[in-house]
Amino acid sequence: MKLSTLWGLVFSLLLNVPALAAAPATLRFATEEWPPFFSAALPGNGLTGTLLEAVLQRMDATARIDYFPWKRAMQLGLNDRRYAGALAMFRTPEREKLCYFSSAVGSRQTVLAYLKDEPVTAARLEDLRGVRIGTVAGYSNGEAFDTLVRSGLLTVDEGLNNEMNLRKLLHRRFSAVVVEKRMLRYTLAGGGYTQAERERIVVAENLFPERSVHVCFQRTEEGLKRQRAFDEAAREVDLARIERDYWRTIGQTARLPPPHQ
Repeated sequence: MKLSTLWGLVFSLLLNVPALAAAPATLRFATEEWPPFFSAALPGNGLTGTLLEAVLQRMDATARIDYFPWKRAMQLGLNDRRYAGALAMFRTPEREKLCYFSSAVGSRQTVLAYLKDEPVTAARLEDLRGVRIGTVAGYSNGEAFDTLVRSGLLTVDEGLNNEMNLRKLLHRRFSAVVVEKRMLRYTLAGGGYTQAERERIVVAENLFPERSVHVCFQRTEEGLKRQRAFDEAAREVDLARIERDYWRTIGQTARLPPPHQ
């Protein structure tokens, strides 16, 4: 076979071989274990992890989620160049200076949990003056609550995580704890609590508004590009449907502790 003929055959074969698809880009994020929203033990790294992945797929990307205590997650996610950002954060004026916020990837409903036999009565946040309240270090619990804490009107005791705070509440080390409603439901439904312990905890749902959460991309030129691309992709994803399907998938049927009457 002539050399020219051979090269022609090789070139013809190459033209008919499908181009290898480029591997999706991997974006690395930092967060904490916070089931059912984020957890390595849940499908898709939890509800918010699933919502995140659905949007990234539209960007031809995928997520790697690393878990740390919350303060460490914020430090790494917002400052370590190995990461694209931190997950998932409430939008506050202070945090606007730290990162570029994406469009909403779900919401959170904060409640005040306390013991049924030691009720905490409050029509508004200011009524919690003198109540020892457990919070998690580094969390924002809403501008109104955070402002009252900074002013010294409210007394809080910062813990490492919500699980430890709930245990302290059951042992009467706190009068109340600030906690997310679905996180509380999921935690109490687990095997670490007895039915008697579940029945001891009641909640007040009237003190905090529901708030959206966002991906906090690093405040760099690359972070801004990623935030804009993420927002564009998110417009093409039915996040509400994915959330409804996810709750059915994990079978979250445990009831929230009732408001105290």
